[in-house]
Amino acid sequence: MAATRLIALHKNKGKSVAACLKSRTDYVQNPDKTQQGELVSSYECSPLTVDEEFMLSKRQYELMTGRRQKNDVIAYQIRQSFKPGEITAEEANKVGYELAMRFTKGKYAFIVATHIDREHIHNHIIYNSTALDSTRKFRDFLLSGLAVQRLSDLICLEHQLSVIEIKPYRERQKRTLYPPRESNRDKLCAVIDNILLNEKPSDFEAFLQKLEQRGYEIKRGKHTSVKGTRQKRFVRFRTLGAGHSEDEIKAVIAGEAEHRPHQKQPPKEQPFHLLVDIQAKLSEGKSEGYAWWAKRYNLKEMSKTLIFLQENKIGSIEEMQERVNAATAEYHELGDSIKAAEQRMAEIAVLRAHIINYAKTRPVYDAYRKAGYSKKFLEEHREQITLHKAAKAAFDEAGLKKLPKVKELNTEYSTLLSQKKATYPAYRKARDEMQELMKAQKNVEMFFAEEKATEEKVQTR
Repeated sequence: MAATRLIALHKNKGKSVAACLKSRTDYVQNPDKTQQGELVSSYECSPLTVDEEFMLSKRQYELMTGRRQKNDVIAYQIRQSFKPGEITAEEANKVGYELAMRFTKGKYAFIVATHIDREHIHNHIIYNSTALDSTRKFRDFLLSGLAVQRLSDLICLEHQLSVIEIKPYRERQKRTLYPPRESNRDKLCAVIDNILLNEKPSDFEAFLQKLEQRGYEIKRGKHTSVKGTRQKRFVRFRTLGAGHSEDEIKAVIAGEAEHRPHQKQPPKEQPFHLLVDIQAKLSEGKSEGYAWWAKRYNLKEMSKTLIFLQENKIGSIEEMQERVNAATAEYHELGDSIKAAEQRMAEIAVLRAHIINYAKTRPVYDAYRKAGYSKKFLEEHREQITLHKAAKAAFDEAGLKKLPKVKELNTEYSTLLSQKKATYPAYRKARDEMQELMKAQKNVEMFFAEEKATEEKVQTR
């Protein structure tokens, strides 16, 4: 079984054709990959001077035809890779030589280099873009790569080698499947799980030492944090999730709790998406093929929407509107409470700053007043006097006759901050619920509008 690929070799920018040919031919003849050159064969050229002979034929082509090369293709390469363990290096070189000879019909010089540096033996076949008689150039015709593959399959069958089976389009793998990516936090959790379950450290310090032995840097303090060798920032234990905070790890080490290994949570997928407005897309210039795809897409998303409505026990348009209105009202109510808390917190922060500045600058302002509002005194203490006047103007604007205590303001600020943090989860939940309900409502309206339009078209016919 051999996989092939036909590649046009182009002239590199800033390099001459001769230099490019030399670099390409030198690479394929690498002694470390070709058993010191034993797995290199050639036709109508010497492997030692193949680049110079290719250049000579190109110069003769210009002299004989009077034409200069318009494109930057200097040669062609065929890569032929074999199934591991199915063929020897010597036989692979013979198969590659036969492929090159039959594909070029003996009209173009070439070299065949067999590489054995990988698990799969593979050939690099480089043939000149100029014919041996220097009267023509190789024409890279339509589907030439497919012709190379079919010829390679025929030669493999003649040499009793397997051939790649052509699968129907539906059975082909549409994209490369990569293993799931593991984040630095997931790796750290895996290391912590291994230490706690298998090594049983005596105390938290011994646990940190075991992490250091595995290449992690520890930053001790109020909140212990860890950083891996390629990480940019330290990670606190409390941010790793349930079962991996500093207190939970200490409880496990002390035998007061049982360790719960880390389980990676898959990303939450959206239950459904908005339908595509097919008529609007067609008016924008989309093709009928796009319309066919959009119809299938809309049917899938509408089925997901119906499942969502069934799960939420919504059976009519009226119920849908009631749920949307209720979710919207809850969302705005929670949002208004958060905004009110933020506004009051900003007022407290400004007021607290003015009270502190007023207290600090009051002695200076009293001295300034006793000095008869001296200009000299003002210039010497302009910054402090300006802060005092600004604070006094803020108090007058707010209508404060008695200033509140800074301690009371701090208490109110911390209370508002706690309320704001406690409200955020409910706010996010209400927002997501409102968005999903509104999306479902729009899908239902668009779907029935399309159905109605289709029925009207049928009736008019």
